[in-house]
Amino acid sequence: MQGPLTGGDVVGPDETLTVLLSERSLADRLAALSPRVRVEVVAPEELPGNGAERVQVWIPQARARAPERDFFSPLPRLRLVQLQSAGAEHFARRLPDGVALARARGAYTPATAEWVLAVTLAAQRGIPGFVRDQDARVWSPGVRRSLVGARVVVVGAGDIGRAVGRMLAPFDVDLAYVARSAREGVHGVNELPALLAAADVVVLIVPATPDTTRMVDAAFLAAMPDGALLVNAARGVVVDTDALVAELASGRLRAALDVTDPEPLAPDHSLWSVPNLLLTPHLAGTVPATRSRVEAVVTDHIRCVLEGRPLVGLVDAY
Repeated sequence: MQGPLTGGDVVGPDETLTVLLSERSLADRLAALSPRVRVEVVAPEELPGNGAERVQVWIPQARARAPERDFFSPLPRLRLVQLQSAGAEHFARRLPDGVALARARGAYTPATAEWVLAVTLAAQRGIPGFVRDQDARVWSPGVRRSLVGARVVVVGAGDIGRAVGRMLAPFDVDLAYVARSAREGVHGVNELPALLAAADVVVLIVPATPDTTRMVDAAFLAAMPDGALLVNAARGVVVDTDALVAELASGRLRAALDVTDPEPLAPDHSLWSVPNLLLTPHLAGTVPATRSRVEAVVTDHIRCVLEGRPLVGLVDAY
């Protein structure tokens, strides 16, 4: 869909808005918005279900992937797919013409930024090693790194990247943002090699797109100084796994990953055993408050549709 999208492009001002989804709690919240909202709750295995010809908005489950194109044939009036996830890579370029895509922008921001802060502090102060030493009853004093005053490069200057910057600010870090194109206060990707060469910590907060897939390759990692920390809260495909394993195995770099490629990891994958790695199972954005934040963001987007306002959280086609 080309040009700015407003709620009026999805439903007329006096028309009933029919929303298709599978979660009852979200359905009740949306139905309470207006008598104009009609919610079709259908089990995932029964989608799209009866009444599909009336549906203008589809809200897939949080970890859903785009279905085959024939899924959309019974949905001739569909105009918007509203995701419950922060990432949109499983749906981008997979929707019929005329159907817009929106993500749950902001819903995962506080928790993901908090995860970045937590693992960065833990890695810098050597906490994972101390936990292992405690299990082994080994006393290992010594000097560890610090986050205070560190040179941090945040690759990705969207809402999560900015939240990471705010959380790091009290530590007096020397912070540099990098995005696809340069703008005030943000470096362009062409400046990355020089920035990486001076970085103590590199944080990845970018969407998975053709441009970012494997952007962290052997050359990217080689540009980072010895002992630097790579923190990936983006998507696993942003990093060349084999190149990262080689750097970690050599002991030259350190990493904290919430996402991997492949995912989940097989029990015999080399990432489980390499040194200098702090690994979590794709849970950075998942805290008790996340579900309510997702529902609030989605509800607000549907309110925008009803009121004919410009829609937020729209995803470019990449």
